[in-house]
Amino acid sequence: MRRHLITGRYGPGDRSRMPLGDGEEETRLDLVVGERSLGHGIGRALTDLSRLGVFPSEAGVDLLVLAAHVHAADTRVSRDSESQDGWTRELRLIVPVAEPDRWQTAAPILVRLLNFLTGDRWSLGFRARPRRFARVAPAAPARLIGAPFDDLALFSGGLDSLIGAIDALEAGRTPLFISHAGDGATSDAQSTIFEALKANYRGRAFDRLRLWMAFPDGFVRASAGENTTRGRSFLFFALGVFAGTGLDGAFTLKVPENGLIAVNVPLDPLRLGALSTRTTHPFYIARWNDVLNALGIPGRIENPYWDRTKGEMAEGCANAALLRQLTPSSLSCASPTKGRWQGHGTQHCGYCLPCLIRRAALLRGLRPDNDPTVYTVPDLTAHALDTRQSEGVQVRSFQLAIERLRARPALASILIHKPGPLFDESPKRQAALAEVYRRGLEEVEALLTGVRTRPG
Repeated sequence: MRRHLITGRYGPGDRSRMPLGDGEEETRLDLVVGERSLGHGIGRALTDLSRLGVFPSEAGVDLLVLAAHVHAADTRVSRDSESQDGWTRELRLIVPVAEPDRWQTAAPILVRLLNFLTGDRWSLGFRARPRRFARVAPAAPARLIGAPFDDLALFSGGLDSLIGAIDALEAGRTPLFISHAGDGATSDAQSTIFEALKANYRGRAFDRLRLWMAFPDGFVRASAGENTTRGRSFLFFALGVFAGTGLDGAFTLKVPENGLIAVNVPLDPLRLGALSTRTTHPFYIARWNDVLNALGIPGRIENPYWDRTKGEMAEGCANAALLRQLTPSSLSCASPTKGRWQGHGTQHCGYCLPCLIRRAALLRGLRPDNDPTVYTVPDLTAHALDTRQSEGVQVRSFQLAIERLRARPALASILIHKPGPLFDESPKRQAALAEVYRRGLEEVEALLTGVRTRPG
């Protein structure tokens, strides 16, 4: 096991020395390309937003710079070789920012947020940027009319974000959509859906900010890369807040996610803790709002669909015809390229956890129409699914969770607390979360009617 320190540097002239802790390995993160341009997609994002009339604040830029440090550590430090238990890494970041004191005040909240999100042990320190880079955000020009956007939302290319986008546009809003370009399949889904929305809502001024950020193999010396990427949503949220700081007045960043996935109750005891993803968990979002408050950023993050199942989102979509048209372009699968060894292209497997929830949602939300998605396993009832193979693992886990809740319905109000604390939520909201968990399992149960599983 090795501890890792990522230190951000503003160009070759930024030579501040950082004392290393016991057994700590330092990796330098160079933030500047050329004379003054920010690298890792940050400078490009600033340019793209300027063209849209959006000018983020220095705090917004610093948040995206912090996210670059987090993303580098999360994706380039291997859990397998760099942790004692095969999961928990010790990661320290030292980030150059415009106002170190303000960021240091927010550091304990950020540490708590990151520890919860990724299951690692994070430590954060902040120092002043070099004087030459005291200001890096472009100044907003004097103007009478601000940017056209009155809505701000994450846009992942998944079914939930598609529904959120359609609902906002049908309500007459002018959203700025926020996308993080990850693997090719995800990026393709985002672009295909966005272009289709532009074609359907011609003449509307909505637009998209898209960031590409990745770090090469070998970025962290003697460590393989890491594919769990539990921290990816930190980058996604940070990009949205970064853009929000350039809008006029207070902003709300919408995170469209159904309540079943947001709470993400583990289907079996082995998925407790960080092994169950927490990317939109209410506790995580609440800590983000604490961070924004500590930094004096006038914005909030909200999930407008926290009390709905995915099927209820699809059923209530404000433009059902457009949803049916674009559903095949949305991407929900956890591993859409895993069918290549069978000769398939990029497509939904049909049996991972997100695919099962998607199939159940569309069974309800598109009725009486059929789900137009192409799945590697198109018919779950064709034969008994082997529970020791990937095609049967999640199905059996859902069957067990459904049976457990049917036997003891009151367990729902207890199980929603398993993935993380909900003390920020009122008793009324906690009851609603328990109810959406129950309804979500009912949707999946309808999908699994007639599906058989057997041990391998």
